[in-house]
This record gives sequence, C-alpha cells and structure tokens, in this order.
Amino acid sequence: MNQKSQLRIQLSATRRGARLARLLAERQLDEWGLPFEAATQIVAELASNAVLHGRVRGRDFRLELRRYDDDTLRIEVTDARGDRPPRLPVPGTELAENGRGLHIVVAYAHRWGVEEAPAGAKTVWAELAPEASAGVT
Repeated sequence: MNQKSQLRIQLSATRRGARLARLLAERQLDEWGLPFEAATQIVAELASNAVLHGRVRGRDFRLELRRYDDDTLRIEVTDARGDRPPRLPVPGTELAENGRGLHIVVAYAHRWGVEEAPAGAKTVWAELAPEASAGVT
C-alpha cells in the first residue's frame, strides 16, 4: 500500500487546538474527496484525549492524516504522555458520562492502536478502510 497524500500539523495542546484539529481534518478530507464524518469523529476524540490526558505544559500534539492509494485513511495523534496509554473500552460503558471517546474510535475505525513515539511520547492511531466509511458523509 503506497501513501498517496499526507497532512501533518503541530497544534497547541488546548481545547482550541483540538477543535482546530477536527476542522483541519474535515477540510483536508473534503479536498481529497473522501467522506469525512467518521474520520472527523475519530480526530475529535483522539485530539480531545491528547489535550485532556496527554498534555504536558509547553508541549504540543501532532495530527497526521495519511491517505493511501486504495483510499485507506490513517489518522495519528501524537501527544507528550507516553506514560499514559489509553485504556481499552470496557463493554457496557458506552453511555457513561466520561470515557466514551475510545468507544467512538472503535465503532468507526477498521483498526486502531497505540505506539511509543520519541521523547517519551505516544501515538494513538486509527485506520478507516474505504468500504467502512464510504456510506458516511
């Protein structure tokens, strides 16, 4: 699978930065001609988690979108707290007041995971297969 297009941007680890991540993702996916509803939901959740749980004073988070030649989309959000990996969603907690974010990621993503990143950081990623998001616009 060859990479076709990429967006990579550093954003402030603030609520404003998280909102901007979603907006930029929506615009980029629209420009690429890809459906964006599912992807922007994932970006919103991962960016929000980066700000709420992965923030270190003075350090930003990074959003990366990669479009591959088969239109698979990989979303990556890297934050500064590699010591705080996301907790796997617990079945039956989808309606809880807090902690619903990863349920949304799991529901939309074809697959997802967490990787160590340099300087004690972590990258949470999700992939959307073209068939998984084709009906959502």
